[in-house]
Amino acid sequence: MKSKVLVGNGQGFWGDSPLGPVRLVREGPLDYLTLDYLAEVTMSILQKARAKNPTAGYATDFPRLLKQILVQCKQQGIKVIANAGGINPRACAVAVAKVVGELGLKGVRIGIVEGDDILPELPALVDGGAPLVNMDTGAPLKPRLADVRCANVYLGAAPLVEALQQDADVVICGRCTDPSLAVAPLVYEFGWKMDDYDLLAAGTVAGHILECGAQASGGNLYRWKTVKDLARVGYPIAEASPDGTFVITKHEGTGGVVDRESVTAQIVYELGDPKHYLTPDVTADFTTIRLDEIGKDRVRVHGIRGTKPTPTFKVSIGVHEGYRAVGELTVVGPDAIARARLCAELIFERLRMDGVEFAPENRIVELVGTNVVFPGMLPPVTEPMELVLRVGAKDRDTAKLDRFGMELAPLITSGPTGLTGFAGGRPKPSAMVGFWPALLDKSRARARVTVTEVP
Repeated sequence: MKSKVLVGNGQGFWGDSPLGPVRLVREGPLDYLTLDYLAEVTMSILQKARAKNPTAGYATDFPRLLKQILVQCKQQGIKVIANAGGINPRACAVAVAKVVGELGLKGVRIGIVEGDDILPELPALVDGGAPLVNMDTGAPLKPRLADVRCANVYLGAAPLVEALQQDADVVICGRCTDPSLAVAPLVYEFGWKMDDYDLLAAGTVAGHILECGAQASGGNLYRWKTVKDLARVGYPIAEASPDGTFVITKHEGTGGVVDRESVTAQIVYELGDPKHYLTPDVTADFTTIRLDEIGKDRVRVHGIRGTKPTPTFKVSIGVHEGYRAVGELTVVGPDAIARARLCAELIFERLRMDGVEFAPENRIVELVGTNVVFPGMLPPVTEPMELVLRVGAKDRDTAKLDRFGMELAPLITSGPTGLTGFAGGRPKPSAMVGFWPALLDKSRARARVTVTEVP
């Protein structure tokens, strides 16, 4: 058993800087590189891509990234764990195998975890007694089955551990909980049992701190003026020990900062009930977390307690909610607020004249620059000399939205003076996908693990 395991997370979301994982591999010691690509909306986007092309549906950035780092990872024994599989882990593995061949590597073992995608089984599950009630509204899913675009169970660490036990160098999964990417290597390396709840809770907290990448090491920090060299921000690393304690740090000589405040800021990110942080692996009590600064860019995390997990998986379901079209105009000069409001009124009045109407709740009118982000929380602004009018509409009928899109540009010559900044072309309808969170008994879904060696 190792006395220390270093786990670094190089992607906080699909679109994070490719420099993060590259620098984690190149600028210091590392045992495991985790990469978190998925969010709820990402799954619906990937499902749409796979519907058009059966070889699509995964994070295409992942194979390109591996082309930069896989040789060094293999040389140094760094294993990679990523949820880049999205809706199609098998296709992602094929793309990774192609990269392995192009690099001329031998003996690379690729593991995939499937079973999270329950879209094909959804009607049978509902008919078989799984109502998949919306956790927010209490509505059953059955009346909306035709609108479902994707449905994925949040798997835990166990199948990832199984892939590591089969000596996978690269582990690709679809939808799993973000912390599980870090829990799995600790369970594997230290021999933790899946009922060692305090240890699993510690691993979960480590994964939660790592999951958003540089957000734990100086990014998005309120005291940004004191954070040095953000251009070279070091992505966070958990230096874990078998007893469940760990140190959050970053590679020496990198930018950013790791201290109690940066770590605490990430701990409270997307946190509901702090005493019951639910994952498929464990229920972690975040109120037991203790933080000690033990050196420059080193925060020791300890004292964490956990209890058994719930008997259910959380299911992320994407439901079609119609379409929307949104456009922007920049309004400059005196009386910008009044002129922007007039522009919005003109758009919807001209549409009404042509027999196209949108109910007030289906209109989007925002004057960016007048405290629209925090309405009612900040004092009124003084009259700005420029602002952005963001105007849109939503509906099930794309023809109505096409007609809406025709009325934004004409304002430049048939509206009030001082309009500019029309960019991006005529607004076009885009699909809206609503989030339908639900629970499913763990007996109704099962992960499948396959590990193959690239010849």
